[in-house]
Formats: sequence, structure tokens, C-alpha cells
Amino acid sequence: MPNDYFAGIDVGSLSTEAVIVDSNKHLLSYSIVNTGINSSAAAEEALSEALQKAELPRNRIAKIIATGYGRAAVGAAHKRMTEITCHAAGAQQLFPEVRTVIDIGGQDSKVIHIGQDGQLVDFAMNDKCAAGTGRFLEIMAKRLEVKLEKLGDLALLAEKAVSISNTCTVFAESEVVSLVAQNHPIDEIIRGLHVAIVNRIWNQVQTVGVHGQVALTGGVALNRGVVNLLEEKLEQTLEIYSEPQIVGALGAAILASK
Repeated sequence: MPNDYFAGIDVGSLSTEAVIVDSNKHLLSYSIVNTGINSSAAAEEALSEALQKAELPRNRIAKIIATGYGRAAVGAAHKRMTEITCHAAGAQQLFPEVRTVIDIGGQDSKVIHIGQDGQLVDFAMNDKCAAGTGRFLEIMAKRLEVKLEKLGDLALLAEKAVSISNTCTVFAESEVVSLVAQNHPIDEIIRGLHVAIVNRIWNQVQTVGVHGQVALTGGVALNRGVVNLLEEKLEQTLEIYSEPQIVGALGAAILASK
């Protein structure tokens, strides 16, 4: 029985994804689990769950590529690759016409320029600060006592945005506390936070440039407030996969199949 299946595992700061594809690069299954404090255990859990969904034994996987900040902890990996390369490959597989990828993850954000042949041309990455990331939104949601999944909708409901002058997560949190004390409407503060995130991402976009159709990946792609504001800036509709968190793992699996 041939080993004609391939897996990609993306170990992020907040979540870990595993994807399994066949030799024709068709997506068979995927899983998303919380990373927690043990990246190695999260990778194993994600892979086991994806295998179970695909109804495959472990020995049918010919090659595993790991990516993400915790890729070094994936003991089962045959190879490890950067998330930049894997996100480019995943986006190219899903949206062949896309030439620019914006990925907003839990702890970093990146803008990637893909060439006509699908190869990486250029990128900009923010991995030094949580500003403009999912973690930024998570901290602000907790501070405002709002469910994380409700933030985007509340941002869209606001008539205007309260200006947030700090992009640093720590200082922005203090600023939000002050704005609440000044009785600014919560939805307007939330919209202001979304504007601050998008402006931060926009600086990265301008560094790399906008090349053709743009895809948005990462968990923050599920936030309609961020999506709408980015689309206004770009003056185009973003390509977003139904499960935007798995694009990096999908890219890793596609590269494993090659």
C-alpha cells in the first residue's frame, strides 16, 4: 500500500493546525487545536485528529512538514519551513490569481508578495510586538469585557471611531481604560482599535506593495471589522478561505507533496 498522503503542521502561538492532502494536492482533512504551553503535544494532537478525520493510519503519511513559530518542537516532521514560504504556497493553492497575502496571526503579522510562478518575491513581517495581531484583539476584548468573536460586529456598528494614539499593546490597553473612564461609547472605542490595527498592517502593505488580487489569512480574517476596513484601504474585495487559520498548514502539506 503506497504512502501517498502528506501532512502539514503549523504551530502558532495561540493555535496549532494540521492538514492532510493526497498526491493530487486535494485537502482531505484538517484540525485546529489550542497550542497551550506544550507545542510538541499540540502538534501531536492536531495531527492525530486530522488523521482520524481522514480515516488514515499514521504510516500512510509519506512526509510531514512543520511550520510556524513552534515548528522546531514537531518531532514527527521530516522537514521544517518558514511560515512565510508555507503561507505563500497555501494561498497560491487556494487562490491561484492572488499575488499578495496578508496574514494576521496570534502574535505576528506579515505581508507577502508572490510571483507569477508562485515563488516568494518579497515580504514584511511584524514579529517584535503584538500590535496589529490577534493577541492585541484578545487583550482588548478582555479589558472591555466583550467576547472576542463579537469585536468585529461591534466595530461595524459604531458611527465613528475613537482615536487610539498608541499602537503598543501595553500602552493601548492603558489608553482604552482611560477612554472608558471618560464615558466614550464602547463600540466607538472598539472601532478605534480596529482602525489602529489596520493602520499598522497598512504600513507593512505599503512596504511590500499591493500586487494584484489580495488574500487575507490567519484567525483575524474571521473578524469582519478588520476585513471591511482593510477592503476600504485596498479598494478591493479580499480573498478569504472558509477556514483562514489553516492556510499555513495547507501550504506545508502542499510543499510536502512536492
